[in-house]
Amino acid sequence: MGLSLFLGACATPTPPIKVVPTPVQIEPVAEPAIDPKLEANYQDQLRALIMEVSKAQSIPLENLEIGLRDSKNLSQIKKLVAPPPVTFQKNWRVYRSRFVEPVRIKAGMTFIEQNRQALEAAEQESGVPYQVIAAIIGVETIYGRQMGTFRVKDVLTSLAFDYPEAPNRTARQTLFRDQLKDLVVLCWRESNRKQESFNRCLNQSSSYAGAIGLPQFMPGSILQFAKDGDGDGIIDLRKSNRDAIFSVANFLKVHGWQAGMPIYFPAIDNEQTHSKIVELADGQPIAKHTVAQFIHLGILESNQGDLLKGGVEPDSKALIIDLPSPSKGQEPEVEYVVGLTNFLSIVNYNRSYFYAQSVAEFAQALGYSNKSAFPAGELGNQKPAKEQQRAKKQDKKIKKVKKAEKPTN
Repeated sequence: MGLSLFLGACATPTPPIKVVPTPVQIEPVAEPAIDPKLEANYQDQLRALIMEVSKAQSIPLENLEIGLRDSKNLSQIKKLVAPPPVTFQKNWRVYRSRFVEPVRIKAGMTFIEQNRQALEAAEQESGVPYQVIAAIIGVETIYGRQMGTFRVKDVLTSLAFDYPEAPNRTARQTLFRDQLKDLVVLCWRESNRKQESFNRCLNQSSSYAGAIGLPQFMPGSILQFAKDGDGDGIIDLRKSNRDAIFSVANFLKVHGWQAGMPIYFPAIDNEQTHSKIVELADGQPIAKHTVAQFIHLGILESNQGDLLKGGVEPDSKALIIDLPSPSKGQEPEVEYVVGLTNFLSIVNYNRSYFYAQSVAEFAQALGYSNKSAFPAGELGNQKPAKEQQRAKKQDKKIKKVKKAEKPTN
């Protein structure tokens, strides 16, 4: 996921399920010499964490030492997560072009055809459109083609104990320490106390941020949100498409997905609305406003095609999303959209507006209809949006979703 929002920080772990060990894949890049003092500090911190986890989880210290003793402090990892230079300009057009493009769209259509039954079953269970599920897996790994080449234990130890200088360095190191602990717990739980299986799990390949498998879940997310989609008693996010599909759907559902609702609206950006749009685009991933307020300000129109006519309640929560690209002038060119609750559900997967909008537009390229599943006429006598979310139906084509409990944010 790039350096994403690391998933699953607060949810209750799922019952123990066996995780399939995976082959070691190490990026073949030579490491420069490491300062002996820094290496000693790295080893001291690793030793302290091993002892902490051993005591807290009742895992034999010897097993942890054997599993983690060859962990490497990878300098190239730290370069990849380092903050961009101050001169760096965000570029929405370039970012989007990496994902909403012919090769990935073709791969997505093939993935849908080959996994349609699983995708539609996951949509029926979660309320998340199957094209959105497929889009996330496509954006993350091109359906398994790019799942990372670093050993996950090397990534997490490097970032937990030697994170590069940055304003949020302390918070990031704490986060990666927690993910390293989750990895150890996950691998020990699923190894059945067998050292060889434990080692293989610790050595499985990941992204440069420690994300694993087709959907690129962090270790904590596997504990908290991953699902056994094929019912074989095993969660295998690398080789089981069904497990990956149901896990993505479950993550979005838990993080507030509203079944049958759109992801975003195009904003009306003109001379009358521009200053207000800029003011409201505060960058905070919080839906502080409503569709009705944006209609009143002229940022949305009440007759804006099927999006608003299709049944989006006026009191639905919304926020302004800014998508800047460099321009020939001094100021960047910015595209604005109105994000709804489902937009923020995707932001929870990866804390990036570019990412969420790319997923939405990629899903549309795969056939997703970004509009309400409820005809406006059916809403005239309905209860307010918060209550109506609890009564959604699903037709045979999975265009509507069966009655589902509204997730909490």
